[in-house]
Amino acid sequence: MSATETVVDTEPKKESPAQRVERIKRERVPWSIMDDIRRYATLGFDAIPDEDLNVRFRHWGIYTQGDGLGTKGGAVPYFMMRIRTPNGILTSEQVRTVARLSTTYAQNSVDITNRQNFQLHWLRIEDLPAVWDALAEVGLVSQGSCGDNTRTVTGCPLAGVEGHEIIDTSKLAVDIDTYFNGNPEFQNLPRKFKITITGCAHWCTYPEINDVGLTAVRRGEEIGFSVRIAGGLSTRPHLALKLNAFVKQEQVLDVFRTITAIFRDSDELRKNRAKARLKFLFINHGWTAESFLEEMHRRLGYTLDPAVQDTPPENVFRDHVGIHAQKQDGLYYAGFSVTSGRTSPEQLVQWADLADTFGQGRLRLTAMQNIIVLDIPEASLEAFQRAAAVVAPLAGSPFQRGVLSCTGSQYCKLAVTETKQFSIALAQQLEARLPGFEHALRVHIAGCPNACGQHYIADIGLQGVQVAAGDGATTDGFDFFVGGGLGARAGFAKRVGFRTAAEQVPDALQRLLLGYLAGRDEGEQFHHWAARAGDSHVKSLLSDTPPPS
Repeated sequence: MSATETVVDTEPKKESPAQRVERIKRERVPWSIMDDIRRYATLGFDAIPDEDLNVRFRHWGIYTQGDGLGTKGGAVPYFMMRIRTPNGILTSEQVRTVARLSTTYAQNSVDITNRQNFQLHWLRIEDLPAVWDALAEVGLVSQGSCGDNTRTVTGCPLAGVEGHEIIDTSKLAVDIDTYFNGNPEFQNLPRKFKITITGCAHWCTYPEINDVGLTAVRRGEEIGFSVRIAGGLSTRPHLALKLNAFVKQEQVLDVFRTITAIFRDSDELRKNRAKARLKFLFINHGWTAESFLEEMHRRLGYTLDPAVQDTPPENVFRDHVGIHAQKQDGLYYAGFSVTSGRTSPEQLVQWADLADTFGQGRLRLTAMQNIIVLDIPEASLEAFQRAAAVVAPLAGSPFQRGVLSCTGSQYCKLAVTETKQFSIALAQQLEARLPGFEHALRVHIAGCPNACGQHYIADIGLQGVQVAAGDGATTDGFDFFVGGGLGARAGFAKRVGFRTAAEQVPDALQRLLLGYLAGRDEGEQFHHWAARAGDSHVKSLLSDTPPPS
């Protein structure tokens, strides 16, 4: 070979995981395969091409289900489905339909998610058309509940009934959800995209950790919105950045559309799916709140007014549990505490019956995985409480109210540990061990680092890990994070350097909470105490060892 000759590499380059997904989405639009899915329903699971099964199906709100072993196992020929319920708004007829589908096709499984959705499991490909047809009859869909598109638009579940809300944003939330879901302009985003809009003062849908969050604010007599962008959790938690902008009500759709378009057009985010969320424009690519707003103004064709001061909430619980007056005279709402969102078709039917018997057939789901019945007349409250007592708690201990979890290894292929049954049992054990504990406390459980269980924003966050169990074996365990919170003192929970087997978690939490009760100042909330006590003291309580001198 002469010195001037060059070697040409004829080996085809292997696709990266991100390149593969992007190619599949380009070759066939995921939202175009409904007829194919119905055809697969007649041919059976084995007829589904891998590119549809593991990429395009997700845009229809369906994932293959895990075999119960999480990352240790694999997929089984069943599906998980999320049902899209913008702003958590439901009718009793819709709730009964979900209950019937759970009984008929989903082996009685049904969960409430922290994006105000219902989630079913154990669905067969053969049954998907019947499920979709039944949902369509009552105005529900699963389209867009998963995949690289705008997820369900969340909003305050008390929109339109809460006496102290700044503005009712429920219609805006539904209209925005309708605009984006199925819109061909936004059918292929770099990754999932989470939107929330709320008119309440409690920020109960967590705008601080959404890709876009609009919160109502007053400017004199005018009501508009503050806008925050690029929030998110997972392996690189990032609090949303407030833009220097006041969004008028008539500008809301323009603003959501423009922000989403900037995300869609950011091809630098399509190279690595682990770094493809909007927040990575700011973490890795040099964007700032100022440069993002400048690009928004360029695309909008007009300049938004400067922001006005807003007031992040101080509250710990954002769960709407209990019976409270609505702004409509003589009417009340009732919020039921549903530990970790795990419910049943029988319970759904009971809630629907309560809504019809005592209300006007209206219900709402919350971001804390709870359910609310609206419009109960004051004269019916005693009868309602008697009927509700056999369905679910209307109050509950701080442990029941404060526990939230992801799906976990029971159904999720990415989970390292089981979470649902663990979290429910944990709440019960803490109630038994610490009777009379009455301080607001959020204990969030995530089965893996992806943080679907939102452990970073909890007072106490548990992240699933495997720990040694002897003889080279491992068992479910949890890594402890402490001191998270949102609102006025927003910050992420910190890993404190303690992990233990799942069966030891109640002991560790009992020691920690007894230490909190003994050491707290009057009125001091847990995350304030934890910050004052320091990581070493917290770790010593968890591990039952003396703190370092």
